Amino acid sequence: MRRFTLPPEPRAGGRITFDAGESRHLARVLRLRPGDTVIATDGAGRDYTVRLESVGETATGTVIAEAAGVAASPLAITLIQGVPKGDKMEAIVRAATELGVARVRPALCERTIVRLEASRWRERARRWQRVAREAAKQCGRAVIPEVETPRPLAEWLALGEQADLALCLWEGGGTPLATVLAAAVAPRSVVLVIGPEGGLAATEVEAARAQGFTVASLGPRILRTETAGPALVAIVQSRFGDLG
Repeated sequence: MRRFTLPPEPRAGGRITFDAGESRHLARVLRLRPGDTVIATDGAGRDYTVRLESVGETATGTVIAEAAGVAASPLAITLIQGVPKGDKMEAIVRAATELGVARVRPALCERTIVRLEASRWRERARRWQRVAREAAKQCGRAVIPEVETPRPLAEWLALGEQADLALCLWEGGGTPLATVLAAAVAPRSVVLVIGPEGGLAATEVEAARAQGFTVASLGPRILRTETAGPALVAIVQSRFGDLG
C-alpha cells in the first residue's frame, strides 16, 4: 500500500490532514480518489491506515487503523558529516536514512568549501530534512531521522563523550576499523565523524580524539566523502544494529 508522511500535528480526533506536498502527490501524481486507502506515518514510530475523504489542494482522511511502524534499529547512530559541495549532502542523507541512522549533524569543517549565511544554511537543512522524509517513506521507515542545521565541527564533537562508541574516520591514519569494532562491547549509541572533500585537518582529528573519539581507518583506499559516511554506517549497522 502507498505510504505518505504526516506533518507534526496531523490529527484532529480520527481525522488526518496531509500537507501541501503530500496532497499534491496524492491528487496530481497518483490520482487517488475519495475512498482509497493509504498508509501515513507520523515520523515518530506510528503508522495509520487512512481512508481518503477529500483529495485536492488539501487532502484529508479518516484513520481506520493504527499500529506501531517498523521498529527502529536498536543502534542509535548519529552521523556527523562534513558538508560537501553541490548536492552530495542530499545523497548522503538519503543513503544514511535508508541505512537506519537516527540523526544527521552537518558539520562546517576547516576544509568545507561551501560558505553561506546562517539563513541559507537553514534553507539547506530544511531541504535535507525533506530528503530524509522522502527516503524514510520510500524505504518503509516509521521514524524519520533528524537533520540539523550545520554547525562548526567543534560544537558537534561533544556528542562523542555521550556515546557508547565514537569513531572519527580519517584517511591520514588511525586504528584499523576491524580492530576497533572487535573491541567494542555491544554499543547502543554510536557517533561517527566524516570529513568533507579533502578530509579533516589534523587539528580537527586531535580535537575529536580529545572528545573521546577513536580515530579509525577503513583501509588502503581513500573514499569520497559521499561514499565514506554511508559505508561506515552500513558496517556499524551490520555489526551492531539490524542490517542483515
